[in-house]
Amino acid sequence: MQYVEPSREVLAETLLAAGPDAATLCAGWRTQELAAHLYLREHSPKVGAALILKPWKKISEKATVKLAAESSTPQAYAALVEKFRAGPPKMSPLSLRAVDHSANLIEFFIHTEDIRRASDRWAPRALDTDYSQALWAELIKRAAILYRSVDLGVVLVDPSGPRHVAKRAPVSVAIIGDPGELLLHANGRIGQALVSFEGQPDAVALLQTAPVGL
Repeated sequence: MQYVEPSREVLAETLLAAGPDAATLCAGWRTQELAAHLYLREHSPKVGAALILKPWKKISEKATVKLAAESSTPQAYAALVEKFRAGPPKMSPLSLRAVDHSANLIEFFIHTEDIRRASDRWAPRALDTDYSQALWAELIKRAAILYRSVDLGVVLVDPSGPRHVAKRAPVSVAIIGDPGELLLHANGRIGQALVSFEGQPDAVALLQTAPVGL
């Protein structure tokens, strides 16, 4: 089943409900910066390239700040969110279903939680089983990269059964949680991910302070 379009809808509604000046888990970004980022990565080839090529990072940052400032009023912000909701241009590679899935399934889930979990009051969403499995499949494709800087072995464990060795080392820690929670941990949302750990205490402590994510 295709989950990107429903995820886009949920993210757009979450952005609208929060308004332009709400906090997010993305350092230095309010919702208006996040909305600008989401729109530009699909509509500006220059910004899209800058997100991949680290030396061009300032191009992306400058464009995001500019568009966010232009979208600070409720009306302008809502218009920007609606443009994001409409999806990428027809000639964009992101209009291809396979590319869209690879680029956006995780992106949309994480950024929805970046808004929801920045609030003092939030609860985890009950995710459809197939959706969780789709998140798990994307997670294990990227796990080795996301945990590359951790000086430990890392095993990801879904309580429903699947497990995946993200990194091998003489000393390992198991990270246990539902796929969405594991995905958040792997992408650096360590303090907000509802996961538990199994391993030697010093190894667990090391993992909890290690750099995780891209």
